[in-house]
Amino acid sequence: MAPKVLVVLTSYGFIESVKQPTGWYLPEFAHPYEVLSKKGVEIVTASPKGGLAPLDPSSVEAFKADASSASFLSTQSALWEQTATISSFLGRSAEFAGLLYPGGHGPMFDLATDKDSIALINEFVAAGKPVAAVCHGPAVFVNVELPGGKKLLHGKEATGFSNAEEDVVGMSAHMPFSLEDKIAEAGATYKKAPEPWAPLTVVQDGGKFITGQNPASSVGVGEALAKAIGV
Repeated sequence: MAPKVLVVLTSYGFIESVKQPTGWYLPEFAHPYEVLSKKGVEIVTASPKGGLAPLDPSSVEAFKADASSASFLSTQSALWEQTATISSFLGRSAEFAGLLYPGGHGPMFDLATDKDSIALINEFVAAGKPVAAVCHGPAVFVNVELPGGKKLLHGKEATGFSNAEEDVVGMSAHMPFSLEDKIAEAGATYKKAPEPWAPLTVVQDGGKFITGQNPASSVGVGEALAKAIGV
């Protein structure tokens, strides 16, 4: 039977303070999908609200010349248009080989504090299943506390979209928190590539905890997750 990876997408689609649409970021799902699907992995999707998980239109424009993203956009729309609720997957970690959170600004507003997402991450970690996130996706880890009260990020090396990168895209003032700062506040050592936009994937816990810094890190995160689940 093909291994399955659960991909969790944001349900948050509009940033009021700048009056612009947001959501999940195309290559951060498309690139890991390509890596995993080529190895026979089945992808199942969830979101806080279920149904349509909003795709950030700016990512479609920015990556229109990227063959992997364009192919994914034209052939796999059911994956984000027909998500199930996160809550419907609680208690079902045994069905899955791993867990993946793509980024985009959306997760900063909903998944970072979503109780079902936090419970889901705890369940996968307790089951010894790899968990991965890329770009703004690592926001999902900053509020996760393990049984006993220790932060999931405590003592780990981790990455995510940097303050410098957020400044470049002009969104620092519109985020509910700084992801770089919050990762450090949760007790992790924040790592970043030598320059903005360069790829960086950080792997911890013997392959079980994977974070990527930015869109360019999406392939690396997919490859690290594939390795962790043994495909």
